[in-house]
Amino acid sequence: MRIRITVILFYLLSGFCNAQTLTGTIRDARTNRILPEVTVQLLQTTKGAITNKQGYFIIYNVPRGSYVMRLRSVGYQLAEEPITMGVRADVNTTIRLQPSAVQLNQQTVTSIQRAETPDFNRPEVTTVVSNRDLRQQPPRTISEALFGSTGVWIQKTDHAGGAPFIRGLTGQQTLLLVDGIRLNNAITRSGPNPYLNTIDPQSVGQVEVLRSSGSVAYGSDAIGGVVNVLTKTPQFSDQPRFQGSLFAKAMTQGMDYSGRAEVGFGTRSFAFLGGFAYRSFGDLVAGKGLGRETPTGYNQISGDVKTLFRLSNRYVATIAYQNGKLDNVPVYHQVRSEDYAYYRFNPQRRQLAYARLEGFYNRRFLGSVQLTASWQRQTEGRQSQMNGSISAIQERDQTTTTGLTLLAKANPNRFWQMQNGLEWYYDRVRSSGEAINTQTGAVTTSRGLYPDRASMNSLAAFSLHTLSFNRLMLTGGGRYNMFWIQTTEPPLGKTIIRPSALVGNLGISYAVMPVIRVVASIQSAFRVPNVNDLGARGMIDYRYEGINNTLQPERSFNKEIGLKVRTSRFSATVLAYHNQLTNFISLVRTGMDSVQGYPVYLKQNIAEGVTQGIEAEVEGEIATNWLANAGVTYTYGQNSSPNEPFRRIPPLNGRVRLTYQPQTNWWARAELLWAGAQTRLSQADLDDNRIAKGGTPAWQVINVNAGYRWEKITLSAEFQNLTNEAYRTHGSGVDGIGRSAWASLLISL
Repeated sequence: MRIRITVILFYLLSGFCNAQTLTGTIRDARTNRILPEVTVQLLQTTKGAITNKQGYFIIYNVPRGSYVMRLRSVGYQLAEEPITMGVRADVNTTIRLQPSAVQLNQQTVTSIQRAETPDFNRPEVTTVVSNRDLRQQPPRTISEALFGSTGVWIQKTDHAGGAPFIRGLTGQQTLLLVDGIRLNNAITRSGPNPYLNTIDPQSVGQVEVLRSSGSVAYGSDAIGGVVNVLTKTPQFSDQPRFQGSLFAKAMTQGMDYSGRAEVGFGTRSFAFLGGFAYRSFGDLVAGKGLGRETPTGYNQISGDVKTLFRLSNRYVATIAYQNGKLDNVPVYHQVRSEDYAYYRFNPQRRQLAYARLEGFYNRRFLGSVQLTASWQRQTEGRQSQMNGSISAIQERDQTTTTGLTLLAKANPNRFWQMQNGLEWYYDRVRSSGEAINTQTGAVTTSRGLYPDRASMNSLAAFSLHTLSFNRLMLTGGGRYNMFWIQTTEPPLGKTIIRPSALVGNLGISYAVMPVIRVVASIQSAFRVPNVNDLGARGMIDYRYEGINNTLQPERSFNKEIGLKVRTSRFSATVLAYHNQLTNFISLVRTGMDSVQGYPVYLKQNIAEGVTQGIEAEVEGEIATNWLANAGVTYTYGQNSSPNEPFRRIPPLNGRVRLTYQPQTNWWARAELLWAGAQTRLSQADLDDNRIAKGGTPAWQVINVNAGYRWEKITLSAEFQNLTNEAYRTHGSGVDGIGRSAWASLLISL
C-alpha cells in the first residue's frame, strides 16, 4: 500500500515539476507604455490569459515544451511569439506590440478553414466587422453592421429584415452561421430572409464574411459565400474576476430605444458571460418626400449565456444558449402595395443551445479534437388580412434542428496543417395554417406554407489542408455530403429524395514580396433542394407558388484571382471572380390562371448562368492619426437559360471613409455610402412591386460618427443621411433611413 502511495505521489510531483509558470508584460512598441486587455493565447493548448491594468499576465501549469504564443489587441498588429518552457525554470518575458490603425488584412479569422488563421496569408478573401467597429458604431441589427462592407449588399424586405447578398446571391445560396453552427435550415427561402436579425448585435464579438464558395468547409448553401457571427466569449482569469456592462442607445423620432445588461465572472477554470436585451423600434422615417413609413416598427427581446469550463490542462468545455424574439413585425410593402389591412410576422423567434468539448493533444497527427452538439428551433408566424375580406389568415412554421460536428485538427509537420471532420444535421418541420371568419369566429384549418412533419437529414465527411512554405501557401480540400429529404403531401403521398454531392477546392497564395501576395483559387459548391423548394405552396410576396418534387441539387464552379498588399500603414485587396452556375432552381411562370389575382410560378432546375465581378478595398494611414478607407463592389449576373439578368443583382456600390483617431481615447469619422442605378432587371424583378418601374435609382448617403472612451465609459453618436437623401437599396421593401441621429452609452463595470 505504501509503495502504491509513493508511486502516485512521485507521478503527481513529477507532473507538477514539469509544469511551469509563464508570466510576462505587454507594451506598446512605439511608446513603451503598458497595454491592458491584451488577449494572450498558447496555441494548441487550453491555456491563455488577459493582461491586467499593469499590462501583466500569468499562465499557470504550462507543461514543458515549445509553444507559439498569440497576442491580440484592438489597434495593434497580431503577434505570434515562440516560447519554450524548461523542466524546472519559470519563464518571464516582455513583448512589444506594433500599433496599427489599419485593420484590412490584419485580422485573425476562423471561418475560412474552421480554425484561427491570419487572413492575409490565405488565398481566400474575407470581410470582417471587428469588435472595435461594433463598439464605435453599435448597429441596430447584425445585417446593418454589414451595410456598406466591400463585397456585401444588404436588402431589407421589411424593417426587421436584412439579408446579405454575397456575389449576387442570397437566401438559400448564402450560408449563415452562428458560432460556426448553421442558421440555414430546411425551410430557408430562395430570397431574402430575416433570420440574421434574431441575433442581438450587442452579444457579438466579430462578424466574418467569406466572400467565396464555402461548401467544402460547411456544406450546402455556401455558393455565394458564408456569414459567420461569432458571439462574445467569457475569459478565464488567474484571479477571481467579475465584469459586466450596461448599454443604452436612443435614436431621433423614436426609431430606436435599445438597452442591454451584461454580467460575467472568471476564474482559472471557470468563466461565465450572460446578457439580456430589450429593443423597441418605432416606424422608420425615410428621406426627403417620403416621411414616416407606417407600419414598420416592432419590438425585440433577447437573452444569451455562455459558460466555459477548463476541465484540465487538456480539455475545455463550452455550454451556450441564445434566445431572440421579434414581435409584430409588419411587412410594409404588403400593406402599402398589396391591399392588405395588415400583414405581419408574429413571432419571429430563434432558440439555440450548444455544448462544445475541445481536447488538445499536441501530437503529430492529432493536435486537437472539437465535438459540438447543437439544438436549434426557429419559429415564424404570419398573420394577414386583405382589405374587404372577412377572412383572417394565420400561419405558423417551426423548424427544429439537431446537429453534431466532430472536427480534428493536426500539424503533421512544420508546413502542413489539416482539419478533418464529420457533420450531421437533422431538421424537422411543423407547419400549419387556419382561416378565421372575423364575423362569425369560425375557424377553418388549412395546410401551412410547407408540408407538415417534413424532415431533412444531412451527413457529411470533409477534409481541409494547408501547406505553408517560405513564400508559398497551398490549400485544398474535399467534402462528400449525403441527404435524405422527406415530405408528405396529399394526394401525392410520401415523397423521399436522396441527393448527394462531392465538392472540392484548391488555392494558392504566393508572396511576390513580403508585403505583396498574389492569390488564386477554384472551388466547386452545391445547394441541395430543401423542404422550401420541394413543398412550399401558397402566396409568397408578389406570386403564388406551386409544388415540384423532382428538383435536383444546384451546382457552381468558382474561379478567382487577386492581389493582397499589407504594410504597417497601408493595405489593399483587389479580386476578380467568375462563378459558373448550373442546374439552378428558378421560378417559371406557368400557363395556369392566376390565383387570387396573382401569377402562378413553379420552381424548376432550368437556370444556367454566371455571376462575376470585381471587389476592391484599400485602407491607409494617410497622415499621423488619419485613416482612409475605400471599397467598391461590381457584380454582374446573367441567367443564360431565359437570356436575362439573374434576379436582384446589386448595382455598382461602395463606401469611402475618413477617420481621425489620435492616441487619446476619442475618434471622429465621416463616410460616404453610394450605389449606382440598377436597370438590368429580370422578369421576376419587373413583376416585383418592391422595385420601381424601370429599376432602382442611384443614391448617395453621408454619415458622421464620433465618440469618446474614458476609463469604463464609451460614448458614441452619429448623424445619419445628412442630406436627407430619399433612397432604397435595390430589391428592398422599405426605404432607407432619412436625416436622423443616434447616441449610445456603454458602461463597463
